[in-house]
Amino acid sequence: MMKKITSPLLCASLVTAVLFPPVVCAQEGAASETPRSDKHYIGLLATALEHRSIGISKEDGWGQAGTLVIGGHLNDLIHAEIRLGGGYKDAEISRGDLSLAIDYFGSWYMGLHYPIGELGNVYAQAGFTHVSGEATLDNPDADANGQFRDYVGDYPSSSFSFSWLAGIDFELLDSTYLVLEGGKLFKDTDTSANAFQFSSGIRFEF
Repeated sequence: MMKKITSPLLCASLVTAVLFPPVVCAQEGAASETPRSDKHYIGLLATALEHRSIGISKEDGWGQAGTLVIGGHLNDLIHAEIRLGGGYKDAEISRGDLSLAIDYFGSWYMGLHYPIGELGNVYAQAGFTHVSGEATLDNPDADANGQFRDYVGDYPSSSFSFSWLAGIDFELLDSTYLVLEGGKLFKDTDTSANAFQFSSGIRFEF
């Protein structure tokens, strides 16, 4: 009796394995896949910095920086990260001869991310940023540059600031994402100048 029962079961198992190997492999892969809450990530972004509210007439200008992102998932919805960035193109402020250079910045963020189907994730995060830079003013005696004289020297004069970001990522390959995001990098409490950051790049999870 045992042999009669065992033989049909064995045959059924073999037929299932032969006819549906992708299903079996997918189930094994899902069981062995690392939960996102246990993953870390690293990213490299190209960042455009828009400096706003410069001077009495609220002028603006654009600079460029590169940003390294290192972080991890605390659970399926919450993440924490640090960012290190350096400027490589100064911002030339309109209606004057003021140049704003961001030498480096470091940020710490905690945020929430939410999946949007198989496409990727939307996310928002907030934290604090330390910024070091310098403002230079050519021809400071010119009347057009009068409103910028107080900016010369360390920029921003208040080096720590609240920061925030919102963005979306798209999964290009397994654990590899295209990132698009924007938000505020800092606000200078002494001069009311502020800078917004707009970034795109690649993030890899492991």
